[in-house]
Amino acid sequence: MESNSVPRCFVVGVGMTRFEKPHTKKWDYPDMVKEAGTNALKDSGLNYLDDVDVVVASYCYGEPTSGQRAAYELGLSGVPVFNTNNNCSSASTALMMAKTFIQSKQYKCALVLGFEKMDRGLSTKYTDRVHPVDKHFDHMMSLGASEGLINNRVNKMTSDVVKLFAYAAKEHAVKFNSTPLHLAKIAYKNHCHSANNPYACLRKKFPLEMIMKSPMICDPIALLMSSPTADGSAAAVVCSEEFMIARGLQKNAVEIVAQEMVTDLPSSFGKSFIDLSGYSMAKQAARQCYSSSGLSSTDVDLLEVHDCFSCNEMLMYEALGLCDEGKGGELIDKAEWITNTEGGELCLLANRWVVNPSGGLESKGHPIGATGLAQCAEINWQLRGIAGKRQVDGARVGMQHNFGIGGAAVVTLYKKYRDTNDGSALASKL
Repeated sequence: MESNSVPRCFVVGVGMTRFEKPHTKKWDYPDMVKEAGTNALKDSGLNYLDDVDVVVASYCYGEPTSGQRAAYELGLSGVPVFNTNNNCSSASTALMMAKTFIQSKQYKCALVLGFEKMDRGLSTKYTDRVHPVDKHFDHMMSLGASEGLINNRVNKMTSDVVKLFAYAAKEHAVKFNSTPLHLAKIAYKNHCHSANNPYACLRKKFPLEMIMKSPMICDPIALLMSSPTADGSAAAVVCSEEFMIARGLQKNAVEIVAQEMVTDLPSSFGKSFIDLSGYSMAKQAARQCYSSSGLSSTDVDLLEVHDCFSCNEMLMYEALGLCDEGKGGELIDKAEWITNTEGGELCLLANRWVVNPSGGLESKGHPIGATGLAQCAEINWQLRGIAGKRQVDGARVGMQHNFGIGGAAVVTLYKKYRDTNDGSALASKL
């Protein structure tokens, strides 16, 4: 390795709990983290007290130092614990922080923990100060969004978040003729994928017609096109290349080959609901990942994207370079269903990509502080070839998109350690 090269960083173990609807299981966040963290450590073959020298914890709804309290369930080692909160991209932010720590060479092995114990909807805890996303919701109103709640069963925070993505979907429909059927097809795909995911909150295939006729939350977003809130935890063990080799962890190692975060741009507060909901941020983050890795969208085999609503997945087809702007609806229209070697059915886009084989947020559920690490876990299982009936056969490169309003878009590219392909163009890039 050249002295001026950036040190490489590897995920060597992942774990998670099943995501559960809030208040359906008697557990608290330390219990969740103990399960997910123990699973990740077991997966890596490492010991918390002996091997981990830094912890990064992610959560949104909780008191200060909740990361410490959660990590204490794994042992009292005195290592530093850092806490992150970037709304729905908190866990990807934590992973990026751990990667940065490893590449700084100050630490060799990090445990990344994401967890959330949620209310039934999104909520605001402080009313005596400026809320950080008020700027976004005020701009949404200035662009013409309607005043008031989407219905009387939700609070203002939940209402405004749903409204933001609904208006982005409407804008896309006006500009590019996308339809509610496109959104339903995406939701149908994700619910079908989730039937084979033991960690998913919803493990049920919903007929396309049922999705179309499910209760309307905010036109054109229907209930089964939306991610349910959930409780749960996910974790990852990341380390340096030297540590990985010294401990003999190459077999299950997955490299983070590129990772970029982009926060709000001038376009976020321009004239577009689509940009206000994170499109341009994701597009720039993806472009930077492709540039720094030397890869392109055509090298990617599977993606885990932030489908808080199915319309956002459609927008990400375009932002991440799977198709041209405005062609996201056409991409799902032309999708084909394939059967993998394990007998599972997967939806293939453009004869190339499987998006959200986990079922995505729409089926897996969305414990905000854990979501990005759950995406990381799925991609790691896929690249290791152990995802069972969800397995994308021959997967070598995975891409992750995680987004938090307020705002941060994090895009990550992964590949299996020392992956080769008989001298192909892809192998030369990797």
